[in-house]
Amino acid sequence: MIKKKVAILFGGRSVEHGVSINSARNIFEYIDRERFEPIPIGISTRGTWYLTTSVSKDIEQGQPLSLSLNGTNPTWKTSDKSIEFDVAFPVLHGTDGEDGSIQGIFKAMSVPMVGTGVLGSSVSMNKLTSKRLLEKASIPVAPYLTYSFAEKGSMSFETISSKLGLPFMVKATSLGSSVGISKVKSKEDFLPAIEEAFRYDNQVMVEKYIKGREIECAILGNNPPEASLPGEIVISDRYEFYTFDAKYVDNTAVNIVVPAKLDPKVQEEIRRLSMKTYQAVHCEDFARIDLFYADDGNIYINEINTIPGFTNSSMYPMMWKERGVSFTDLISKLIDLCVDRDERLKRVETDFKSSLKF
Repeated sequence: MIKKKVAILFGGRSVEHGVSINSARNIFEYIDRERFEPIPIGISTRGTWYLTTSVSKDIEQGQPLSLSLNGTNPTWKTSDKSIEFDVAFPVLHGTDGEDGSIQGIFKAMSVPMVGTGVLGSSVSMNKLTSKRLLEKASIPVAPYLTYSFAEKGSMSFETISSKLGLPFMVKATSLGSSVGISKVKSKEDFLPAIEEAFRYDNQVMVEKYIKGREIECAILGNNPPEASLPGEIVISDRYEFYTFDAKYVDNTAVNIVVPAKLDPKVQEEIRRLSMKTYQAVHCEDFARIDLFYADDGNIYINEINTIPGFTNSSMYPMMWKERGVSFTDLISKLIDLCVDRDERLKRVETDFKSSLKF
């Protein structure tokens, strides 16, 4: 059997650069080498691409890559050789990786790419756009307000707290991994929270704080997708919310419960809403849906992660492992989904015969 060459992209110009490396390292390690040949491609924090021998933080020790543009057979080149691959597997969290940017590059080059495409990626990455789409689909989200950088000076603690209550959350609109997010419990917290959010984005969202349980659900597949059983993130009382450090730095910050201990009816409603969310924002192949199961019994969709983490502490592979899908089999399924979807797309015409003179 001829092995498919899979380019694993990692790093990137993102505040989640390090998380991407940790995720991609696991994919590089666990990919089925009897079926696939992994080709690691690192992107530095400056945005330079390198062909590397493994997945590590030493990206710039690799060979710089250039691209020969050809719509049917693009070629990546180092100083002494050319590189071709069958499938791109971006493991790039956050900016330039989950927002449709990298997806557009591969779409323009007709390279099959694992994961959600341009539309679903850009929609899901932007918290405001995704919330508006979910509201249109009658999917519950927490009450929110939004402000552009030009409106920063007009933001009022009194106005926001009167509409959303206390505490409330301030979030950079287009980031992940809890970067640029603060919990505001008093007026003293307000200005630092605003400064932190606008430090990373030109638009911020202010959201009602939902008191309840942090639930996640893994979605896999297309037409139709399937949902795992939900998992729960139980956060230590030392943390006000699920911060970056709680996610990736402090090994004692959270207890992961898979599957979550939920009433069967609640469990099924979470799975239903997660699949409905996945389809409403045009996700493909896989995604992780983050939810709140509030103390009052309501369920709210929080965020959609189109490239969920594959680190040792990541929920997405854990939830599928509980369903009997190993890390290696999960990676294979994702690549197979990508290839199958690409084959189906080939039926779509890209040329139009007309009498137009040019």
